[in-house]
Amino acid sequence: MKNKFKYLNNINFPSDLRKLKKSELKNLANELREEMISAVSETGGHLGAGLGVVELTVALHYVFDTPKDKLIWDVGHQAYPHKILTGRKDKIRTLRKGNGLSGFTKRSESEYDPFGAAHSSTSISSGLGIAIANKLSNKSNNVISVIGDGAISAGMAYEAMNNAGASKTKIIVILNDNDMSISKPVGAMRTYLAKILSGKIYFSFRETIKLIISAFSKRFSKKAGKAEDFLRSVVTGGTLFNSMGFYYVGPIDGHDLDALLPVLQNAKDVNYDGPIMIHVKTEKGKGYTFAEKSEDKYHGVSKFNVDTGKQEKSNSKIPSYTKVFANTLIQHAENDSKVVGITAAMPSGTGMDLFGQKFPNRMFDVGIAEQHAVTFAAGLATEGYKPYAAIYSTFLQRAYDQVVHDVAIQSLPVRFAIDRAGLVGADGPTHAGSFDITYLSTLPNFIVMGASDEAELVKMINTSIDINDKPCAFRYPRGNGFGVDLPKIDERLIIGKGKIVKEGKQVAILNFGARLNEALLARENLKKRGINLTIIDARFAKPLDEQLIWQIANDHELLVTIEEGSIGGFGSHVSQFLAEKNFLDSKVKFRSMIFPDKFIDHDKPEQMYKIAGLDSDSIVEKILNALNSKIIIKKTN
Repeated sequence: MKNKFKYLNNINFPSDLRKLKKSELKNLANELREEMISAVSETGGHLGAGLGVVELTVALHYVFDTPKDKLIWDVGHQAYPHKILTGRKDKIRTLRKGNGLSGFTKRSESEYDPFGAAHSSTSISSGLGIAIANKLSNKSNNVISVIGDGAISAGMAYEAMNNAGASKTKIIVILNDNDMSISKPVGAMRTYLAKILSGKIYFSFRETIKLIISAFSKRFSKKAGKAEDFLRSVVTGGTLFNSMGFYYVGPIDGHDLDALLPVLQNAKDVNYDGPIMIHVKTEKGKGYTFAEKSEDKYHGVSKFNVDTGKQEKSNSKIPSYTKVFANTLIQHAENDSKVVGITAAMPSGTGMDLFGQKFPNRMFDVGIAEQHAVTFAAGLATEGYKPYAAIYSTFLQRAYDQVVHDVAIQSLPVRFAIDRAGLVGADGPTHAGSFDITYLSTLPNFIVMGASDEAELVKMINTSIDINDKPCAFRYPRGNGFGVDLPKIDERLIIGKGKIVKEGKQVAILNFGARLNEALLARENLKKRGINLTIIDARFAKPLDEQLIWQIANDHELLVTIEEGSIGGFGSHVSQFLAEKNFLDSKVKFRSMIFPDKFIDHDKPEQMYKIAGLDSDSIVEKILNALNSKIIIKKTN
């Protein structure tokens, strides 16, 4: 850390922070913001959200007795300033690196992280659980849940508020209203919050703050009571939250410590049996000019130059899988007016922003609401439209019930574009696409495809256009493709048919998804040892190419399946087929290479795949062991 930090250098834990005078907190906040910018410029990560809550973070740790009082950050990418103030200052430049700090809150990392988070809209639910546990245990700890950065748009937040309002349990909810998530938020809640601010109470509230905060204790003077009535009547802001059982205060300038501190202090001290909602208005990217001016407020950044704001970008001219998906879908939409795109608050991450630029009336961003996105797509499908729900694998998990009941059971032709399949690097296990092969392939009426390269992805999109009687999904990884030539949009696949890539004998690798290149590298290695492999791109996890599997099971001594997914997926279905045909052990040896039964911590993707045992060296070792070879292979570093 830079020595010029007069205050931050002496802050290792919130207990140090509480020794400062209130008049010194603004200087501390300025230093905290500068340190965060400096650190993220070296590591990359989520920048804008943290910059927006610097003053709020300082105020919360100054007023509340953390970690005894429980402070829960929704999503977790707002929590970088929190990490710096809670014993992790010297490690902040290890953020999102192997064996370094997580980019999200993590219980095993610090006692100041009472609940791990990386998916949106969980803070009120988890906070209420902790508050109820305290109540049952006769503890007096305060519980503070910070929700924001668009997370209030998700249904889970409303389910939690509904429950909290009826619980007669004190929990303090901070609504961090920055009018942003990853991109501009959508939906009625955004309009509602904007309406609150339009009454101009936002600024005049500071003038009446001492009157309004007395309402917590319900000991109003006549003047104070009138002031609260004025707040309620001129701005209908509290109406929704009040109707849900919350005591609503706000909106407050989240960058004004003079306004924040007394409100938080009163919320802490008041003996109130019920939830309190403090509406705080902040600016995402606050204090860093380049973030403030950026359309996405520098939500997620690579390493960057602090002075110029210029981010490090890959020099590769090979398009990402995401962009290949978007461009291909656009071509189909130009020819077919029934093609529509759906995303759940991830337009840029899924490529739906590009689709939306071309077809603004046919792209629907439903907000952080994956459950709604899936059933919304199902409704479109009933009317003959061709909905493409572009959702990260890990986020689609949140809508599994809707995938089953609203799509699969009705056999509706919703097309799922599953981005970020497999291990994703710095975002770690919470964002890894580890389970979709399993949770989709178990469902009747589903077609499940996995792209081995960007050309195969194009063919799968092309194929999905004509699937009008059942749901389908195609999965593809994060990052760039291999630079192969892309086929035209009229090139389809035969559903349920794989492709022989290389012919050999003795051993066959049946690959599903993006490990095909590693399988080819393993083949070259084993060829030097006198073992010639057949390599097959399965393309489909469901339906299986049973004829091809039957053929290679008859012609080879060993069959190995490879996939970027958990147990119960492609390999399990192949094993089941072979068992039913009495092939296992009696006619062919079978091995399945899948993700291990553990969550793999964030690291560089190639290192994560080594840990998972799905790199080329691991494939070679697996095959040699299965053949009972005495040749020992040494893994490369």
